[in-house]
Formats: sequence, C-alpha cells, structure tokens
Amino acid sequence: MTTEKTIITIPAGTQGSQEEQNACIVQIYGDGLGKRYPIKDEVTIGRSETSTIAVDVPNVSRKHARIFLDQGQCWVEDLGSTNGTHVNDVEIEHIQPLSNGDLITTGGLVFKFIVGGNIEALYHEEIYRLTILDGLTGVHNKRFFLEFLERELARAKRHVRPLSLAMLDLDHFKKINDTYGHLAGDTTLKRVTHVIQDRVRRDELLARYGGEEFAVVLPETDLQGALVFAEVVRRQVEEFSFAFDEQDIRVTVSVGVATLGPDDDADALIREADTQLYRAKSAGRNRVFPETGV
Repeated sequence: MTTEKTIITIPAGTQGSQEEQNACIVQIYGDGLGKRYPIKDEVTIGRSETSTIAVDVPNVSRKHARIFLDQGQCWVEDLGSTNGTHVNDVEIEHIQPLSNGDLITTGGLVFKFIVGGNIEALYHEEIYRLTILDGLTGVHNKRFFLEFLERELARAKRHVRPLSLAMLDLDHFKKINDTYGHLAGDTTLKRVTHVIQDRVRRDELLARYGGEEFAVVLPETDLQGALVFAEVVRRQVEEFSFAFDEQDIRVTVSVGVATLGPDDDADALIREADTQLYRAKSAGRNRVFPETGV
C-alpha cells in the first residue's frame, strides 16, 4: 500500500465569495481558548516559532498545517505532519476546502472555521458557545451542568417530581493515553460521548464534568429508572470499539447514581452520585452503583 499523499489541484472558486464575507478560525479547545485568527492570506499552525499559531504541544508538528485563501475559497492543507490534520474528525489526505462551521483538529488543538458577512457577530456567538459547551466533545460543560441542575432541582421540589443524577467515569483512561497517545485519548472521549448522547433524551442533559468524567441529569426519573439508564449506557460502552491508527480501542465506564432526597441540594446530590461512582470503581470498575441486579 502506497504512503504517498494524494495531491489535489485547487480549482478556481467564486472570486470574492469568502474574501468579501471575511473568514477566521477560533480556537475552541486547548491552550489559547477563544483566540481568533483572521485569514487574510494564510494562517500556519505548528511548533515552529515562525508559525502564525506557534504552540508548544508535543503532538503538533513543527510545521503542521496551514489555512489559506485562494480565489475566494478557504482551504486547509496538511504540511506532512506526523499526526495528521482532521476536518470534522476525518483526516484529510492533503488539502481540503473549508465550509462555515468546520472543525479543524491539529494534534490536541481544535479550531472552528467561521466565515460570514458579520464576522464580529459570528465570533461573539462562538465565544458564548464556549461558555456553555466543551470544545472537544461538543456536549455541555460543567458550568452549564451546574446551572441546569439547579433549575431542575428547583422544579422537581416545586412539583414534587423525581430527579436523578448519573456520574460516569471512563475506566483506566490514563492507560489509553499512555499506550496510544493523547490523540487516541481525545478521540476516545469524543466517541464515547456519542455513545452516551444517543441514550439521552431531549429533556435530559449530558455534560463533561471534567477530564474523563461525565454527568447526566435525569429529570422525571426515579432511582430505578436511573439505574436502568446507567446499565444500558454501561453495556453499550463496553460493547463499543473503534479503530484508531489501525489499533482497536475498547473502553468501559463506571457509573454512580443518586436520586434527589427531600432535604438535598445540588451539592448533596452530586456528592451522593460521586460516592456511588467511587464504590463502583472500588468494586472493580465497569459497574453501576448502587447495585440492584438490573
């Protein structure tokens, strides 16, 4: 199998289409979160000090990628990097056109491509998104989770309705990073997030609580229903596998579940779910606690 890169000829675009609208990339994951880089001619990314975006990140090559404007169209080009350049989680062969909203991943950094007539408004909209969403996985962040939980807790107490919380932690996640590298770890987080998200209903919330730990708020769900949900997610993650750099990666999760008591506040509910999560991990991982045999 050949390892040569496929060279794609750049076709002439519609003159001025993106030039007139303005374009930029915004860093949405990694150090430099929220920084904006206008694309007037080209923007280069790498560890080299001559790069427009010079970073000290081991899995980013010295000259990793460039985003450039040609004939009114923006393109991203991989500069022969070791770990590749990805657009929307798909590795590009050499060069690829960009569309508004595309996510560009170089090593452990993620950038969002934005183009439009009112670039300032689009940029500030993206900055707002960064305050409520996790840039890597795309689900809500801890800040939004805490606000959502407080609202649901108040509603549950007002209407005397059940409310449950599940805390999930990927088992032996450090081993994945150590064995396959941090890019594999990031990809694992994203893939597992998708598996969990598929089980979350519209009135529920999945959030990245921190590192490899996630939280799911389950309104209108009692303890038994929350345990059923948690067990289904645990089994689906256990059965899930994906290929990364020709390696088959599998992962499991431990889950702790708690249900709102009459005197509980948000902190008490989180503490109880964390306690149950600790019990699940102490019992050997890949378990749901409290155990009920569901």
